[in-house]
Amino acid sequence: MSTTAKADGTPPPRTGIVKVVGASMVGTTVEWYDFFLFGSAAALVFGDVFFGEIGGTNGTLYAFMVYAIGFVARPLGGVVFGHFGDRIGRKKMLVLSLLMMGGATVAIGLLPTYGQVGVLAPALLVVCRLFQGFAVGGEWGGAVLMAAEHGDAGRRGFWTSWVQAGVASGNLLAAAVLWVLQTVQSPEDFQSWGWRVAFLLSGVLVLIGLWVRLSVEESPVFAQARDALAEQGAERQMPLLEVVKHYPREILLAMGMRLAENTSYYIFTVISLTYLTQYAGYDGKVGTQALLIGSAFQLAFVPLVGLASDRFGRKPFYLVGAVGVGVYTFFFFDLLESGSALVITGAVILGLLLHSFMYAPQAAFFSELFGTSVRYSGASIGYQLASILAGALAPIIALRLLGDVDDPNTSAVGVYIAITAVLTLVAVLLSKETSGSSLEHDRVLDEAAAGSASGSRTR
Repeated sequence: MSTTAKADGTPPPRTGIVKVVGASMVGTTVEWYDFFLFGSAAALVFGDVFFGEIGGTNGTLYAFMVYAIGFVARPLGGVVFGHFGDRIGRKKMLVLSLLMMGGATVAIGLLPTYGQVGVLAPALLVVCRLFQGFAVGGEWGGAVLMAAEHGDAGRRGFWTSWVQAGVASGNLLAAAVLWVLQTVQSPEDFQSWGWRVAFLLSGVLVLIGLWVRLSVEESPVFAQARDALAEQGAERQMPLLEVVKHYPREILLAMGMRLAENTSYYIFTVISLTYLTQYAGYDGKVGTQALLIGSAFQLAFVPLVGLASDRFGRKPFYLVGAVGVGVYTFFFFDLLESGSALVITGAVILGLLLHSFMYAPQAAFFSELFGTSVRYSGASIGYQLASILAGALAPIIALRLLGDVDDPNTSAVGVYIAITAVLTLVAVLLSKETSGSSLEHDRVLDEAAAGSASGSRTR
């Protein structure tokens, strides 16, 4: 259904904000279930399954390298999906990203092992991972913009934070499935075939997400800006070029704000699983259970921070989160060594709650930085480019910094996160507070209007 006015001049019916947020969140849950499932499996089984006799810590390192490849593909996905999302609409791109992500994840569940086909196994894993990264690169921007552009300015932080909570729910779901499989299966069965069940389940989740997403309307803010550009007869360049020309500072600030948030998240999730199993010697279920409970707490906490950011602003919470993770990581690994499942779970919970102070207001913050006609491209590029420097490298750098399993250098990881926290603090302090601002602004549209007016005067 079109979002433009009907023939009689009456506006089209608008999808309710709850339904829009639900559609954005369910799709994001499915996509990040797939993405985090790969990270968890890389920490637990991929080193042995896809890298043959290498196995052990080195095999896990190779698995994390493949994991990082997905992040390299994310900016390309952000550019391509952002381009078409800013040209033809948010909704179509969200449907496509969901199908692509789900297909790649199901394919991973069907891949042969190194023992069966040799080096072809990790090569196929790389291909699937690239498709995952490309798809998720286009997912986040579209999902948060559908929620932001349908909602009102006074509660934008709250509504968009539910999309962010979809990331926590995806991780929660992935951890829950893995925990159940590890509980009902022997370690040998889980290593042999059990992990594949979690990947194949993605097919069912995609069908659910697709059904929900097809039922919502296009963003009214996007439709209005698209029509305004058409009325002016403005010739559009590529949205990528337009956002770089008109919003370079905003892109850099978004990247800076993303560093500590993204890096710390993978320390508290993926690296915690690796540390508990390979360094601290715990059963894999201990880490998975801690991540499961921690994700549940984060799922409940994120909307509360989002709501508070509408009242007190985005920047204060972002600053608290950056300082929090910068300090806390120095103590995090000592808590994982405690020998108590309760302490380990508490350590993961606290890490994810500190992360939430940055992640909850992030969707609204980034949406408010860019104009409508390039918002999908701008938010996606700033978000995804930083993912290469942050999330892609975090597991690899952390594993290298930890070093020997008999004498891990956890302080080095603390210094690493502290550096990213300082960079994020600088970016936040240089940013303007955007809470409560209107999304109906656009430097590209303003320039086109000025050019049109100038052309009229010369004629």
